[in-house]
Amino acid sequence: MSQPGWPAVLSDGPVMLRPYRRSDARAWAEVRRANEQWLAKWEPTPYGTWYDLNSPAAFRAVHADLRRAARQGSAMPFAVCNDGTLVGQITLGNIVRRAFCSGYAGYWIDARFAGRGIIPTALALVVDHAFSVGGLHRIEVNIRPDNLASRRVVEKLGFRQEAYHHRYLHIDGDWRDHLGYAMTTEDLAGESGLLARWHKLSAAAA
Repeated sequence: MSQPGWPAVLSDGPVMLRPYRRSDARAWAEVRRANEQWLAKWEPTPYGTWYDLNSPAAFRAVHADLRRAARQGSAMPFAVCNDGTLVGQITLGNIVRRAFCSGYAGYWIDARFAGRGIIPTALALVVDHAFSVGGLHRIEVNIRPDNLASRRVVEKLGFRQEAYHHRYLHIDGDWRDHLGYAMTTEDLAGESGLLARWHKLSAAAA
């Protein structure tokens, strides 16, 4: 059963977001395994070795969980591709509708593709999609204070810092504080969307 805004393929230039496919298992495992030092310190504490939890077999379980959540309407998970190469993931999860109409965005990228504007583009695409056909009103992003690269993504796009969550998530072996960022549809009033804002910012910085 399809849900509002899902499934979908979103793109801007070389950046494309699409649902995962079962055939992504090998590419996903290769990227994840190659990025252990880059990613492990920001992700939920693993129950097993990084190598095993990021194997092609593990991807099949991840893929099944994401598909189930998407069918239930609680998530919009996307593989992030650049010129056709799988380089990361962005997921809008914990979606609650009715009076809340909100979700939480999370993302990761291959270190070899970091700093190229791929994730800001992906997040802008997801926000615009969620606020339009997805029918949501608010997107939140929670980030560890010391994850400066991830904080730069949301701050450049104009997300508002709203909260400091003490011991919020069990990350890399301990309970970690997080900063809470958010954006609502009203924050983009009078603009053509977050992607248009990002294009303007990129052009001004060029």
